[in-house]
Amino acid sequence: MDFSGDILERFRVAHGKDIDLGLRAPYLDLLAAMGSPEKHLPPALVVGGTNGKGSTCAFLRAMIEATGRSVHVFTSPHLVAFYERIRIAGKLIGESELASILTEIEGKAEKGGVSLFEAITAAALTAFARHKADATLLEVGLGGRLDSTNVLPAPLGTVISRLSFDHRAFLGESMAQIAYEKAGIMRKDVSCFIAPQPSREALTSLKEQAAEKGAPLAIGGKDWRIEEDPAGRSFRYISKERSVEGLPLPALIGKHQLWNAGLAIAASSALPFPVPDEAIRKAMTTVTWAGRLQRLTGGKLLPLLLTGSELWLDGGHNDSAGEVLAAQMDQWLTDDKPLDLIYGMLTTKVPEEFLTPILPYVRRIRTVRIDGETAGFSAESLAARVAAMGARDVHPCESLHEALRSLAHAAKYDNSMPRCLITGSLYLVGQALKENG
Repeated sequence: MDFSGDILERFRVAHGKDIDLGLRAPYLDLLAAMGSPEKHLPPALVVGGTNGKGSTCAFLRAMIEATGRSVHVFTSPHLVAFYERIRIAGKLIGESELASILTEIEGKAEKGGVSLFEAITAAALTAFARHKADATLLEVGLGGRLDSTNVLPAPLGTVISRLSFDHRAFLGESMAQIAYEKAGIMRKDVSCFIAPQPSREALTSLKEQAAEKGAPLAIGGKDWRIEEDPAGRSFRYISKERSVEGLPLPALIGKHQLWNAGLAIAASSALPFPVPDEAIRKAMTTVTWAGRLQRLTGGKLLPLLLTGSELWLDGGHNDSAGEVLAAQMDQWLTDDKPLDLIYGMLTTKVPEEFLTPILPYVRRIRTVRIDGETAGFSAESLAARVAAMGARDVHPCESLHEALRSLAHAAKYDNSMPRCLITGSLYLVGQALKENG
């Protein structure tokens, strides 16, 4: 483990849990001891929601950088190493700088009083306050109202991506409750840009909270929208304020990414500098976001499959993620390539919600336990849940390597070259990327 990882592990052990919602006194006292970095950031956008908030940050970052300007970015979770969460003016934070800031935080924090996520958020805010940039992007970790990122007194704007059922133990069992928590990032007289929502209940709750807080809303599908051209080769963004024509399809795969791109374009209007049409066009081709319908074309894992097979990763794990994956799988049907799944999931998620839209497209499933995650389903229990849904050819495996070899053996038997998707958790995707080298 790297040095910064060692320090963060001490926060995990001392506090007893990774996340502690509440904007509690020990965390706020720590920020004050660090010089209140949240008050000294470059102009910031706060991005919350459930599905697509990371992709929206990726689009915003690409747009800002396409203008020739610099931006700090905080996202979560990481896939392989903690430092991936913090990007300073276009570059990942250096391991030595992160370790130095965390050492400083450890010396000033109340022992056992600050959670792991509070510590890494404080480190990001501190790093951002100490470096110049033209803008800051903060992705909310969990919820919004009580999340440790929700400490900025006056952000440029707030952004809420598509909502879905997730983290019920923290956010509630209804879409209205979830929307209420997510809307906690809204501020009086600060524009909030929201994606099209999955239900009237979610949208109504967001509108009610915006009215109560006095936050102007820009609603996807109403105040702004995207339209794909009939040939499916480009799209355009349309709002009352501007129209951007001839946008290339995003480098991020999936129809849902068009709306994430649209949300980012809408939110870019809150930046303190213009983002020209040409910068938006360039951003569509340069945007990157690992672990979201990412195809692996090299490394150690792909050779475990038969030559001609494909290997993909996606960290989706809730009902909305299952729906957008199913839409992509429907697109994949045109090439007659069978689809096999390697599937692992945390016990805090509901397998049936994620898998229901996906199963009609899947031929074989191999289940695995996520390495290092005590809250992960065992391969055997997950296989039983999947089989109970009516899936065929479902088998538990001891590792990703065993799962890949099992699928390769089955494909050799029926002389096929399948598309294999590793999915169900960003933690599993991170494990796959690490093992891929």
